[in-house]
Amino acid sequence: MKTKNFHWHVAGPHFRDYHAMLADQAGELLAMVDPLAERARKLGGTTDRSVGHIVRLQRVLDNDADPVGPQGMLAEFREDNAALVACMRALRSMCDGQGDVATASLLEVWIDVAEGRVWFLFKTGRHGNG
Repeated sequence: MKTKNFHWHVAGPHFRDYHAMLADQAGELLAMVDPLAERARKLGGTTDRSVGHIVRLQRVLDNDADPVGPQGMLAEFREDNAALVACMRALRSMCDGQGDVATASLLEVWIDVAEGRVWFLFKTGRHGNG
């Protein structure tokens, strides 16, 4: 939701580029939800049952500020994605201990995609060359 919030509210001279990038990245995140939920169910677990349940479990903090400048959005979203990568890496290590190659395989792809988001956000947020 935070990604869509930033997507909907970004403004400034690079609006089109940021708006499109955030839309793409929101799509990447949304594409993880169903496979993740189905994997949890295959393993005998449960999934989130309501918005309230999601709120109780959320780790990424909301940002309801108005306005948030584009550079602040990019930096915050980069930090959120870096935290997601760290969490997924820890889960990936747990998979080895459980012999869960199927979940590990999903996580490996998602880690790579999330690292790509971190890289894009870092490069997009830099000023000048490099």
